[in-house]
Amino acid sequence: MATAVQKTHLSASRDIPFNKLLLSQSNVRRIKAGVSIEELAEDIARRTLLQSITVRPVLDADGSETGVFEIPAGGRRYRALELLVKQKRLARTAPIPCVVRTDGTAEEDSLAENVQRAPLHPLDQFRAFLTLREKGQSEEEIAAAFFVAVAVVKQRLRLASVSPKLLDVYAEDGMTLDQLMGFTVSPDHERQEQVWDAIQRSYNKEAYQIRRLLTEGAVRASDKRAQFAGDDYAAAGGAVMRDLFQSDDGGWLQDVGLRDRLVAEKLERAAEGIRAEGWKWVEVATDFPYGHTYGLRCIQGERPPLTPEGEAALESLRIEAQQIEAAFADEDQIPEDVDRRLGEIETAMAEIEDRPVAYDPDDISRAGAFVSIDGSGRLRIERGYVRPEDDAQIAEPTVADSDGDANADASSAVASAASRAVEPDGDNTVRSEPAEEEDEGIRPLPDKLLTELTAYRTLALRRAIGDDPGVAILAALHVLCLKLFYRYGSDSCLEIEPKNVAFGSLAPGLGDTPLAAAVDSRHRDWSSQLPTEPGDLWTALTTLDVAARQTLFAHCVSLSVNAVHEAWNRRHRAVVHADRLAQTLSLDIAAAGWTPTVDNFLRRVTKARSLGAVREAKGESSARKIEHLKKGDMAAQAEQMLVGTGWLPEPLRTPGHAFQQSETADATRHDDEPVEESATIESEMAIDEDTAQSDAEAGSTDDPETFAE
Repeated sequence: MATAVQKTHLSASRDIPFNKLLLSQSNVRRIKAGVSIEELAEDIARRTLLQSITVRPVLDADGSETGVFEIPAGGRRYRALELLVKQKRLARTAPIPCVVRTDGTAEEDSLAENVQRAPLHPLDQFRAFLTLREKGQSEEEIAAAFFVAVAVVKQRLRLASVSPKLLDVYAEDGMTLDQLMGFTVSPDHERQEQVWDAIQRSYNKEAYQIRRLLTEGAVRASDKRAQFAGDDYAAAGGAVMRDLFQSDDGGWLQDVGLRDRLVAEKLERAAEGIRAEGWKWVEVATDFPYGHTYGLRCIQGERPPLTPEGEAALESLRIEAQQIEAAFADEDQIPEDVDRRLGEIETAMAEIEDRPVAYDPDDISRAGAFVSIDGSGRLRIERGYVRPEDDAQIAEPTVADSDGDANADASSAVASAASRAVEPDGDNTVRSEPAEEEDEGIRPLPDKLLTELTAYRTLALRRAIGDDPGVAILAALHVLCLKLFYRYGSDSCLEIEPKNVAFGSLAPGLGDTPLAAAVDSRHRDWSSQLPTEPGDLWTALTTLDVAARQTLFAHCVSLSVNAVHEAWNRRHRAVVHADRLAQTLSLDIAAAGWTPTVDNFLRRVTKARSLGAVREAKGESSARKIEHLKKGDMAAQAEQMLVGTGWLPEPLRTPGHAFQQSETADATRHDDEPVEESATIESEMAIDEDTAQSDAEAGSTDDPETFAE
């Protein structure tokens, strides 16, 4: 005989006035969590109460109903309604939809409602936000309705825009949220699916690998050429890939050809403006090798003085800045609008002070300019460089005889004698000249005699200079400046020839480094202080004080340093001396700004060296975390791990200042792994027993029946 199926009887529902409800002490929820009461109250006011409240009748001593009902589950909704009543936005007697329970216990109802709930799958939330967007709600409206930041709405919409095929994989738990976020970098569904298929055959399925594959062929927006193109790229329809889940430095430019064309056109427009100034030549390139101006004479222009109007405007801006700074001197934080005004003042003052330099028309007619892009993506213009073939020849001085005629032979002999060194232990025996007939007039001195006399004078000068260190330094400084600042530096009798190595293409990007900027700026400063003509240099140097001479001397000597390793030119002793110099100077290359990156080191060495660097800087455990990666991925991860460690490869280390691994490299946790964005996202979206989305979310509730299985 078949057993009859017992029918389920649901609890009765009824509307109960709010003032007949009270909280039960049997509610198992004791800890506040989730959406705030204020936000829930606003949501109920917006959409009304979407879920009934479970209640039990309060009985008197005789077991009879008192007309009052207690709430064992749904206390947060009750408090939200209570807040609306206090704000006079809800009547005290307003009917509240309730489910009246009489079976079981209040504690059982409360526990069941908070335990037997199924959290909303994140994908359902992504798609719900997308549906609202498609129905006409703006991102700001959606954010306001669900009390989240606009950035959160943008992230959810971006996740919902991933290929439907991949969303289905994610829904079936075939993909992590972290991986799904990686796919949001590219809007191309076909490419997303290709990458997903590719990583299925790879052992590396991390999100950073997905991002790397999706951005292959694109260029970083932080690239100097991309920054130089600026808004022109977007205006021309260029696509930009952005990552909403981690810092992307502006994203990636997809159309590299468009970027290059825009950069070339913008550089050419700038070059046309420079050509219009009358320069003999203008060279244009996105980048010139460091040292491209070596061997060229740089002409010095003059900055015109400020006009009375300019001086008045500058003083007015300076006073305004001082007043603002004084007004907010005691404030911990300056208001945003005030800070913006200070920035505007600073920019305006810089524009007034940075007036165009005026050049002599004759100099412009034989000099040229270089037009390129600096390391920060701004236009770089280097004016006033004269090529050797365009430079006006400087006539050698002549010696005149008593009749006023130039004695070229004597001048040549003096120059020759002054250029020859006399060895102290050489054969200086004076040999007699053949007797010549006396002439009534005064004839030029014989070459041999002139050589002997000037040799004696050379030796006398050597002794005198050796006895006077001050003059010796002055003379050495004079010849160094002649060779390093002037094209024709022949105005000295000292046989000192400094060699200034030109790096050329030995180190790409060297000219954009802070080190190069500092050295070049120092050289320009001294060049502007020295006289235009080399003949006036000695007098100018004698007017400098001792400290200034020493500073200039140090700069000139620094330009002769060459510690570059070249495969064809082994200079072991020079490298050893460079080590000694570095020791004496306590040189710290890391403090000078060098840090290992994928481009400047890690991609160009073996995996073993990359692992060795991480092991030395961060410890064995950190090295083991990346030892399974391919070379490119390992280099990218190693770069992140080595940031801020001060690690240097052997050629850059100063003897006696070897890198020391932190004692806590393995003992503490480091930020040496990719950021796990999913942890934060999942914690935001998970709905556990203590948290609930507002009543208005589709299918969301703080009661159990809807999600009970």
